[in-house]
Amino acid sequence: MKITSSSFVKSSSKSKDCPDQKFYEYAFIGRSNVGKSSLINALTNSKKLAKISGTPGKTLLINHFLINEKWFLVDLPGYGFARKSKKEKKIIEEIITDYFLNRNNINLTFVLIDLRLKPQKIDLEFMLWLNQNNLQFKIIFTKADKLNKKEFIENPDNYLKILYNEIGIHPEHFVSSSKSKLGREEILHNISLQMNSKKA
Repeated sequence: MKITSSSFVKSSSKSKDCPDQKFYEYAFIGRSNVGKSSLINALTNSKKLAKISGTPGKTLLINHFLINEKWFLVDLPGYGFARKSKKEKKIIEEIITDYFLNRNNINLTFVLIDLRLKPQKIDLEFMLWLNQNNLQFKIIFTKADKLNKKEFIENPDNYLKILYNEIGIHPEHFVSSSKSKLGREEILHNISLQMNSKKA
């Protein structure tokens, strides 16, 4: 897929305030500081479509970006930032839950995972929740450029083995680097295939 246009449409705090559900949505979500904004900018060949902050957990709204005038890339709030208060975490949890349970045009969700880390409880619980609610998702491992060759080869398989052993899930995955744009073409191609399968 070639990205010919990308534009910010709207930020919303509730699903009912999101744009009309005329286009399929591809949601991107992960723990705070997972590199979500950098990945979105790499996918769209933009340096500032998604705002990159030095403060993790800055995204507190549902951000819709229209891609190629055909589909929405949805940037969701990051979860699991330790410095947020219980009240703030609760608000983020409610925003995320409301979005996933009340939007009917979500075609696919990409859960972003920092490839340097072992499986975190909060990520496992979130993926289990998606699975229990019949919400299709795939994993994008981020920050692959920060690993050595051995870690690059072993970490994805090790993560997926633990994921399967812990919650019985073995989703499709992509390995990415926003810096080198590794995985960019594979992710966009997958979105294209998903869109075409829905039209068939």
